Amino acid sequence: MTPRDAAALLRATITAATPLGGGDLSEVMAITFERSGEPPREAVVKTGPFPPREARMLDRLRAAGAPAPAVLAVNDALLVMERLPANGSLSRAWASLGHILRTLHAAPVPERLYGWDEEYAFGTLAIANARGADWAEFWRDRRILCHAPFLPTDLARRLDRLAATLPARLPAAPRPSLLHGDLWSGNVLVAQERISGLIDPACCIGHHEADFAILTLFSRPPPAFWTAYGPLEPGWQERLALYRLWPALVHLRLFGASYRPLVEDCLENLI
Repeated sequence: MTPRDAAALLRATITAATPLGGGDLSEVMAITFERSGEPPREAVVKTGPFPPREARMLDRLRAAGAPAPAVLAVNDALLVMERLPANGSLSRAWASLGHILRTLHAAPVPERLYGWDEEYAFGTLAIANARGADWAEFWRDRRILCHAPFLPTDLARRLDRLAATLPARLPAAPRPSLLHGDLWSGNVLVAQERISGLIDPACCIGHHEADFAILTLFSRPPPAFWTAYGPLEPGWQERLALYRLWPALVHLRLFGASYRPLVEDCLENLI
């Protein structure tokens, strides 16, 4: 990716370009661009396996009332988004995130089948989204068992044993919610004490509790977050442990054996 690529897509002149950190699976660059007769504007340019699909997810988040960057331009190689303020710390904005996530999950969705209309990916790791009427089966087949062929035999066998229990442990027909899908702290932008944007989604329609998985895998949201989010359903903590297994498996496959203990800990607590 070069500034020239972004300039061609925007049909604008790039006056500044700076690589941004945090892009483990994509290249990310901040730019300033100008068009004739318009003031300079800032934007973020990102590569990815499916930029048009990510653009549609960002639009869907915004339509549901969640803050997300507006899409300025997109093609099969690049996504250009508005640059949102991000000079704050999540440690001061947990309550804001709780309110936003409740708004997102409560937004009406037209779909009555779980999943998404398009497949997606984290880098080279495919995310299967084929829709289904049973949420527990969707999670078992599209988020857990799909990893078994790529794991060491002992882990795959333990995964198979766990998967057999999921229809009894997860709801078959929870109220459908729009999920961000990859909601860890690095995908939450903060300005002062409010959330300015949610980025890098991997959306699907599903059980709202699944969005707590990666957020609690690597962070410990304080009481302010849970209070702002509001009441949770009985048994949510046991289900959260099941939902955490998916991002743990994703990290093992993407980043290697250093994440095996994380997967083993999840399985140990679940089987």
